[in-house]
Amino acid sequence: MSELSVLAQQVAEATRALPAAVRRHVAVTPLTSLRAASESGDAKFLLKCEHQQKTGSFKVRGALAKLWSLTDDERRRGVIAASTGNHGLGVAHALAALGGTGLVCVPAGASPVKVAAIRRYGVEVRVTGAEPAETERLARRLAAAEQLTYISPYNDLSVIAGQGTVGEEIVQQAGDRPVDAVVVAVGGGGLISGAAAAVKSAWPGVRVIGASPVNDAAMAASVRAGRVVEVAAKPTISDATAGGVEEGAITLPLCAELVDEWLLIEEAEIHSALRLMIDTEHQLVEGSAATGLKTGRGQPGQTIVIVSCGANIASDALAEAIAPPREDVADSTGGYAGQ
Repeated sequence: MSELSVLAQQVAEATRALPAAVRRHVAVTPLTSLRAASESGDAKFLLKCEHQQKTGSFKVRGALAKLWSLTDDERRRGVIAASTGNHGLGVAHALAALGGTGLVCVPAGASPVKVAAIRRYGVEVRVTGAEPAETERLARRLAAAEQLTYISPYNDLSVIAGQGTVGEEIVQQAGDRPVDAVVVAVGGGGLISGAAAAVKSAWPGVRVIGASPVNDAAMAASVRAGRVVEVAAKPTISDATAGGVEEGAITLPLCAELVDEWLLIEEAEIHSALRLMIDTEHQLVEGSAATGLKTGRGQPGQTIVIVSCGANIASDALAEAIAPPREDVADSTGGYAGQ
């Protein structure tokens, strides 16, 4: 791989510069063997367990980094976030850890489980907009009107740098083990941008693979088009990756540079991955994490790291996902989808 761009270098440097005051509020999540995926013998799969992170999602990392970058006066005036749940939880945790006040805007279809979890932190939750992109736009307007600091779920260098600590930990935990590829679920691109910048600054030859539900893959479509595009999104159990990419998002050039391959995953495959994690690993993950699990068999001798990004799934969504597939719905082969 060629040398990282100036922007990608800035992200990697900002990740390395995050102080201990931020890092102590984040769990260093395990990097473990994914036994069921490795049984074929073609490749070895490792799981970066961000579903075991505080608040049940990687999002707390970026929220803490952003809140830390604000002045005491900005934290006192308050912050606002737009979220389908996990980013809002991260902001709520960051406020509890570092101090300040905040408001989280969610779209009408946000997971009730995630909304309830945000409210337990004492943070106000306001239903704003019918879908995630509209919620972001309205939350930005509200921030300007009320002089609040808007904390983007992905379109912010500090947030991306915070997510980059996932990649930093992968490098540290892998040690001398060569890693051939890292797979990350993609919504707005904050996690994959930060993690890829950190990983590729240490391992220039590693491949980074972005996985999105075929029902809502705005970033993959935007990278293909070379500009932000809207997609005709359909419902997906991967609610944490749902929503469009806003104009001017710095994650678009980062994803165009750092992501080597895109996988678009069918809903039936996401459901089968959730069942696989419960049946073989006995771990609960959410739809976005299951999206990243459908990575392909890999090549003999390869080591592939899968970032399991979250665990916040509602019981009704889980029950539907793990129910036996209907005969009229094509399911996956039970293994990992081909690349």
